[in-house]
Amino acid sequence: MASSMQSTQQTTVTGDSGSYRFALVSLTSLFFMWGFITCLNDILIPHLKAVFSLNYTEAMLIQFCFFGAYFLVSLPAGKLVKKLGYQKGIVTGLVIACIGCLLFYPAAAFATYGLFLGALFVLASGITILQVAANPYVNALGSVETASSRLNLTQAFNALGTTVAPFFGAVLILSVASGAVEGLSQAQSEAEVVKLPYLILAAMLGLLALIFSKLNLPTIAEHSDDSATGVITHNGKTSALQSMHLGLGAVGIFVYVGAEVSIGSFLVNFLGEEQVAGLQEAEAAKYITYYWGGAMIGRFVGSVIMQKISAGTLLAFNAFVAAALVLVAMNSTGAVAMWSILAVGLFNSIMFPTIFSLALRDLGPHTSQGSGILCLAIVGGAIVPLLQGVMADSMGLQVAFILPVVCYAFILFYGAKGSRM
Repeated sequence: MASSMQSTQQTTVTGDSGSYRFALVSLTSLFFMWGFITCLNDILIPHLKAVFSLNYTEAMLIQFCFFGAYFLVSLPAGKLVKKLGYQKGIVTGLVIACIGCLLFYPAAAFATYGLFLGALFVLASGITILQVAANPYVNALGSVETASSRLNLTQAFNALGTTVAPFFGAVLILSVASGAVEGLSQAQSEAEVVKLPYLILAAMLGLLALIFSKLNLPTIAEHSDDSATGVITHNGKTSALQSMHLGLGAVGIFVYVGAEVSIGSFLVNFLGEEQVAGLQEAEAAKYITYYWGGAMIGRFVGSVIMQKISAGTLLAFNAFVAAALVLVAMNSTGAVAMWSILAVGLFNSIMFPTIFSLALRDLGPHTSQGSGILCLAIVGGAIVPLLQGVMADSMGLQVAFILPVVCYAFILFYGAKGSRM
């Protein structure tokens, strides 16, 4: 099936194989940065929850605003990238993300939760444009057969960012906040500690924007918007929405991001539960490194394994094991519960890039549109954690983890069957 479609679709790239490699190496820095930034939310949640005395539902508004940006910005971002091209789209995303980081300064200065949420929304809007531009670009820089492997490799550097971020956040945010002064100035004093980390991130994003504006990256000719009429037919389809595997893939991205973000968002509080580990916030935050570190290792290993095993089969297997581990964590205590939930990261590892590449398979000139739809589905990171927050407030934190189990059940279906429909 894939080989027959491949004969009708050849991706044309301006540049030689050396420019392929250079482009992939350059893009790894982007994957690292947005992984780092996204994972810092897992540190912000317990920090701002304590600063502003929030319940679980209110604290999950952090993820709601961050991932809600994907829902509002993804489709316009797809059109923007199709018009500007991948490289200029990347630069635009970096600039907007930089502005979002800078907005943390006034949010901290005024110690206002609403301003933090607004800054997160702007930051996430930039990250959304990066996702829409970079993921399909990596997918196109080589053969269709190795697309999942290639995207898993670059996503491994995304996971490296998520592995480093918890330690960075624990040291520069939670540990510093624990020494905040008592009294009326406590909220403002604790809010202030986020200024330095996000100013550093703003500087790094600004530098990356400058670098990418100067790079000479290859152009994906097949994905360029060079049609005067605006109606393009590929494999008998005039829109990415006519491909069932893309629609199901969008649902897969929704539930995957929802499950991953939910688990990561509640980890610090889960490990702080007396029946689990009873850890203080700053100490518990360091254990998040194991969760995201597992994802990093799994993506490096997965990029090799998928050279031999079909992407769909491996996706189904990982979803099954992830669901089983969450169920163990829900129904146990102590070290068993702690390490079971942390081990989920290892099996989460290949899910996002694999679902993404399977869903974009053979979309040709509709790839930018398809990428926008998939990034739209990342709004699962806004909806699922909020729902789990409501469940945690009413049913208890440990029981609320049943929601990610349901998410993994759909991913198992998509890997086993849905991606071939």
